[in-house]
Amino acid sequence: MKRLFDLILILIAIPLLFFPIILVAILVKATSKGQVLYWSDRIGKDGIIFKMPKFRSMKTGTPAVATHLLQNPESTLTSIGHFIRKSSLDELPQLWSIFKGEMSFVGPRPALFNQNDLISMRTQKGVEKLLPGLTGWAQINGRDELTIAEKVELDIEYLKRRSFLFDLKILWITLLKVVKTDKISH
Repeated sequence: MKRLFDLILILIAIPLLFFPIILVAILVKATSKGQVLYWSDRIGKDGIIFKMPKFRSMKTGTPAVATHLLQNPESTLTSIGHFIRKSSLDELPQLWSIFKGEMSFVGPRPALFNQNDLISMRTQKGVEKLLPGLTGWAQINGRDELTIAEKVELDIEYLKRRSFLFDLKILWITLLKVVKTDKISH
């Protein structure tokens, strides 16, 4: 049922988001050197690595690490990078990963391939059995402000509570938080 819901939501989202996607792609290309999309190696269900697309918000050559590990994240952003990250517009290409079945609309955010501490903690708790999501329980309960241990605890809570209604609640709260750019630091 979750997969069917994802596909129905994709069919609704693509026509609504078509022009914003095209506009962001043009802005990324016009304001910085490099590709429009950044394909990030991420950990998917059962620990399988997949390529997750995002609109490129950082300068080419920025190390592939979690943003909080960069010495000065602001200095790595392109001229529109801060805006597209704060508004979550950089996440729109992930609709492709949802369409392919590598992600869902709701689930734990996919870890970077080199976030060994997060991957290990999730694996110990069974969270790696879940399809990663565009948004999730940890995303709406702190996002950038959470420690890795706090994120994993929220991922475990999602694992235990997951249901269609809980996913709808998370999607609704995500929409509200994106509009307010709540808990998005970079």
